[in-house]
Amino acid sequence: MSFSALGLSAELLRAIAAQGYTQPTPIQSQAIPAVLSRRDVLAAAQTGTGKTAAFTLPMLQRLSQSDARHRAPRALVLTPTRELAAQVGESVSTYGQHLPLKALQIFGGVGLGPQTTALRRGVDILVATPGRLLDHVSQGNVDLSKIEFFVLDEADRMLDMGFIHDIRRVLKLLPAARQNLLFSATYSREIEQLAVGLLRNPLRIDVAPRNTAAETVTQIVHPVARDAKRSLLSHLILNGDWQQVLIFTRTKHGANRLAEQLERDGITAAAIHGNKSQGARTRALAEFKSGALRALVATDIAARGLDIDRLPHVVNFELPNVPEDYVHRIGRTGRAGADGTAVSLISPDERGLLAGIERLLGRRIDVQRIDGFAERGATDETLQADVRRQSPAPRKHHARPRADGREQGNQRAQTAHPRSHARKTTNGRSHGGARPRATV
Repeated sequence: MSFSALGLSAELLRAIAAQGYTQPTPIQSQAIPAVLSRRDVLAAAQTGTGKTAAFTLPMLQRLSQSDARHRAPRALVLTPTRELAAQVGESVSTYGQHLPLKALQIFGGVGLGPQTTALRRGVDILVATPGRLLDHVSQGNVDLSKIEFFVLDEADRMLDMGFIHDIRRVLKLLPAARQNLLFSATYSREIEQLAVGLLRNPLRIDVAPRNTAAETVTQIVHPVARDAKRSLLSHLILNGDWQQVLIFTRTKHGANRLAEQLERDGITAAAIHGNKSQGARTRALAEFKSGALRALVATDIAARGLDIDRLPHVVNFELPNVPEDYVHRIGRTGRAGADGTAVSLISPDERGLLAGIERLLGRRIDVQRIDGFAERGATDETLQADVRRQSPAPRKHHARPRADGREQGNQRAQTAHPRSHARKTTNGRSHGGARPRATV
């Protein structure tokens, strides 16, 4: 199937051809006709599947065909992070370059002034993070009453970051008569509940099995003593002549420290995380994409939505606490059919985390020892045996009667999600089980 067969306009086809694309991806071939026919859409699609163009292209066409002209925005795309907002905004500009539509990205980390000026001049398409959007609403800078087209992108990450209350506040500001699209990398009970309240008779699209890694990604585990991780990482980059590698750490401090250590090893590197200014994050990403930086060290939230063409290597310097985040991380490579390699450096204390990841994937990850770096006495067989001991086969659930006569749900449903524990907001106050509004 070609893009022209999807019913897109000549202006859009011209912009698509200029980018070198000839055939739509599965999510695009299913979503574009549905959106053009004004249907709501609920799509399970990970990054790298072409989902941004799947909603950007038909949105641009719908808006360009409308006679309505307002100073207020007619389309709103809500994203969880600054980086994803910038990526979506770039796609809108690229594909809409031959159309008379104005677009604007608004997010935190930069001043309100220029955004306010642009909003008052009038825009057709607004790409925003929730917190900054509500800041502008509270100051009377933006009117959302003319929205015809609403997109909630990476809804699962929105919920993980504690944006559910902000999302509900935004929805109350939108007109009832509008088209809605919801994209999520994974489905959960919370996503299903959100979809029920947001979408009307949606077309459901699932272009990738839930919580699976791309088949084009080669996954490798290197056992290593914790204090030898940085040395092993530098060894892999230098001896393997890796020119571009995205590295994940759990903490902002850890990202800063690792970037500094890599620099001392002669590897150009920078860190991106929530404490970095928007200018610093944008600059680091641009230098990484251009090849000026060899290594980019990132935390999970900062890296969400990063779109880097043909990224060859991803490294888990530390495994994530949540197995699903492993899938998101390694999905930065092996995108759009390209090959990629995901390497995880596993110290003895992380074997339980590896067991959880392998349970989620339903497969073992290949273990390769690097002479001189693996912890003493560790072999491929002992590592896998240790992981297997920590990864029991899932037991079948049998409902047990409760004292009040009702059936008791399974343990997973009764146990609080790790992300729901008490957190501190930026002012240091704890909010118990409630998720504070994240800063983006």
